[in-house]
Amino acid sequence: MKSPKSPDQVDVQVGQRIRVQRQAIGMSQTKLADALGVTFQQVQKYETGKNREGAGRLTKIASVLQVPVANLLGTDDGPGRALERQGGARSPVKMMTIPGALKLLRAYRDLSDGKMRRSVVQLVENIAAGRGRSSRRI
Repeated sequence: MKSPKSPDQVDVQVGQRIRVQRQAIGMSQTKLADALGVTFQQVQKYETGKNREGAGRLTKIASVLQVPVANLLGTDDGPGRALERQGGARSPVKMMTIPGALKLLRAYRDLSDGKMRRSVVQLVENIAAGRGRSSRRI
């Protein structure tokens, strides 16, 4: 039986949002930890959902990350949240926690040519579908 004080799925999702926002502004775990007066290991536990954040701590985290608390709670996710609960879509926040996803999105953002953007999307889709595999091993 799970302890009532144990983190749950909401804690994991809040942690993921903290991580995405921290990375989006280019802040290290150590810098966030220093601003909160905790260790970087504690920040890691928040981000993985292993430790819960109380209301006061969550408010402080939001302030340091320069976002409303609602962003971290996911109350501003809108219609995508309903689809996710129905199993119809992967959470964009969860996708942003995949290593390299934020770098890929930033590079995509910096492309000004619409044709180039479409080509990049097609390339990545082909690779994901297995059509972009090379027979040569690197």
